[in-house]
This record gives sequence, structure tokens and C-alpha cells, in this order.
Amino acid sequence: MRGLRSAIGLLTRLPVGHVGEADLPKAVGWAPVVGGLIGLVIALVYSLSLEALPSLPAAGVALTLGVLVTGAFHEDGLADAADGFGGGSDREDVIRIMRDPMLGTFGVVALVTSFALKLGAMTVLGVGEALVILPAVHALSRGASIGLMAAMPPASAVGVGVAHADVGNGRRAIRGILAAIAISLLLLGWWAVAFVALAGLGAVTMGWIAQNRIGGFTGDVLGAVEQVGEVMLLLMGAALASTGVVTGAWWA
Repeated sequence: MRGLRSAIGLLTRLPVGHVGEADLPKAVGWAPVVGGLIGLVIALVYSLSLEALPSLPAAGVALTLGVLVTGAFHEDGLADAADGFGGGSDREDVIRIMRDPMLGTFGVVALVTSFALKLGAMTVLGVGEALVILPAVHALSRGASIGLMAAMPPASAVGVGVAHADVGNGRRAIRGILAAIAISLLLLGWWAVAFVALAGLGAVTMGWIAQNRIGGFTGDVLGAVEQVGEVMLLLMGAALASTGVVTGAWWA
């Protein structure tokens, strides 16, 4: 239960007491579970909003609530990573830009593009699709971040790098990855295989960029992996929903 509390404290703004980066190892195994619950909340808000609003503003309301619940935790990482990788000339310059609290052009473009793609993808989903796709997307995108953290060295000995030795390839990381896969299987059936593969592709791509630019991952890179995963998986979910392949829970 301490791991669950740590995951809630790190991934949301819910008041569960002080939680810092030192609590990351305990939270890793629970992160996809919390992510799935965040996706479920977003799906419920979207479904309820559809009772009074067209799909576009309903999706906007749901996504905005999601940002408020998480405190734009992963979005901040995406923006910083986009600024660093887009504007940095060498390793030191990339890391310096990532640590700069000011938002640059690349970061703004990344955030706008990410939000627009997620918004457009959500408008395709009906209530049944949203309730199974969104929790799976949020669980798997956080599982992708855990996978990258387990597979790569940290680029710095500070921040998440401090906790890396306690996460690494150990049981906590494996539990987190398996939890993400299990949630997606429960919700999507065998379509989860395609979703897991796509989440892995996004993580590998971001990991390759990070390895070549800064020699490892940072907290911002992990946030970017989660956001890239969300976008890619939501687009796949929208494609399946628009063709009628996924219309609700396979077990319903």
C-alpha cells in the first residue's frame, strides 16, 4: 500500500502526503494501475459530458480534467524534452535546456500537437470505446516509461537517476510492466498485443534519441515517453473505434 500511495502522490495532485523522487522505486510497480485509474476517470468524465455536449468539447473537458488531476506531470517532461532535443547542440546544452524552467518554441509545438492529436482521437470514441481504450492507454503509456527506465542508464546521477539503482531491471520494474500488460489484456482482449507493441515502439524510439543525445534517460525523457505513448495509442484506439473493431469491453 505504500507503493500505491507513492504512485498516487507522484502521478497525481491528490493529497496523500509528501512524496518525492526518493519514493519512485516503491511507486514503479503501481504506476500503470494509477495510470489506468486516471484513464478511467477521464473516460467517465468524457462519457458524462457527452450527455450534454458534442464530442469535441466533451473531449476537451475530459482532457483538461486529466491535466488538472496529474498536474501536467508528463506534459512538462514532453515540453522540456522537445526543447532540449530540438534546440540543444551537444549533451551539456541539451541537459541545460531541459533543466531551464522557461518554455521554448519546440516545447510549445510539442504540447499543442500532443493535445490536438489526443483531442481529435477522443472525439471518435463512443462511451463503450472510451471506457476500455482510455484506461488501457494510460496504463500502457506509463508501463512504457517503466520499461525505458529499466532498460537504460540515467543520464545524470541526480533526480530519477538516484532511484534508478533501486528500480533497474528488478522485480519492481517487472511488476509494473506486467501490470500494464495485464490491464490492457483485461480491457482489450488480444488487441492488447498490438497496443503493447506500439507502446514499446514509442519507448524504443524515444530511448534511441535520448541515448544518442544525452547518453541515457532523465525524468523529462520518461515524461515524453508517456506522452508519446498516449498519443500513439489513442490514435490506434480511434482508428479501431472508427472502423467498429473495438466497440466495448470484449467480455461485456
